[in-house]
Amino acid sequence: MKLAMIGLGKMGGNMTTRLLRSGIEMVGYDRNVEVVTKLVETEGMIASSSVADAVSKLGENGEKRIVWLMLPSGEPTEIQIQNLAEILAKGDIIIDGGNSNYKDSQRRGAWLAERGIGFMDAGTSGGIWGLENGYCLMVGATPEVAKTIEPILIALAPSKENGWAHVGPIGSGHFTKMIHNGIEYGMMQAMAEGLDLLKGKTDFHLDLAQVTELWRHGSVVRSWLLDLTADALTEDQELSSVAPYVADSGEGRWTVMESVEQGVAAPVLTLALQARFRSQDATGYSYKLLSMMRNGFGGHFVKSVND
Repeated sequence: MKLAMIGLGKMGGNMTTRLLRSGIEMVGYDRNVEVVTKLVETEGMIASSSVADAVSKLGENGEKRIVWLMLPSGEPTEIQIQNLAEILAKGDIIIDGGNSNYKDSQRRGAWLAERGIGFMDAGTSGGIWGLENGYCLMVGATPEVAKTIEPILIALAPSKENGWAHVGPIGSGHFTKMIHNGIEYGMMQAMAEGLDLLKGKTDFHLDLAQVTELWRHGSVVRSWLLDLTADALTEDQELSSVAPYVADSGEGRWTVMESVEQGVAAPVLTLALQARFRSQDATGYSYKLLSMMRNGFGGHFVKSVND
């Protein structure tokens, strides 16, 4: 198969590398020329000088051309899809692997369908560890598009059988990822608050690195988030260089808004989101832990105490 990847940042670049190592021919474009050059030299990616150039290197009009976008949600993705619609043809496919709002994906899918262009919304989880461990992919598409993209999903996933699924129609992939991230907020908040309480019991002189390492084995709270936390606390229990500031990427807000629209109670997810808002005006160990966890799984920016 042959595929164009637009956006070669932390996720897009690693996904391109994993696909190349799986034998899928990749054309890549990014505004950062150094990133493109590195992937060409180290992994054998086909370079392109623009999005139009990337599409031209996928083959002649009449062949099924597939373009995967790994761009920031909102306007960057919107503009790129509109531009691609002008240069792609009937039967071609656009995949949005970023964190777009599922309602935008539904709208974009319907708009592209009027032009005969296929669309897939791919909720993508795995962060900076996806290259090594594989990605969890929740995709929404028509059955025909999903079948076409299946070899690509298998190559990106941890295995042929696990870590990927066609969960439903267009929009369902990003919806599933949105709820996934809302749950993630709640899990992280609970862990951070619990460890803050352990740290506060100063008369016990608890070693948080020891406790989190202990919990990793046989405990019902063992998880990848706990693994990342234990590793970080082994290096620095005080997290003295980390500012207690935790950003939110958007899906948590959308999850809470969805709970309001459905009239479904989601107090834990809502409070976890509110805690992130509060972190921008407060100080505290739990916020440092949350910031560190986000960096651990996704390589997200950590605000230093000197920033």
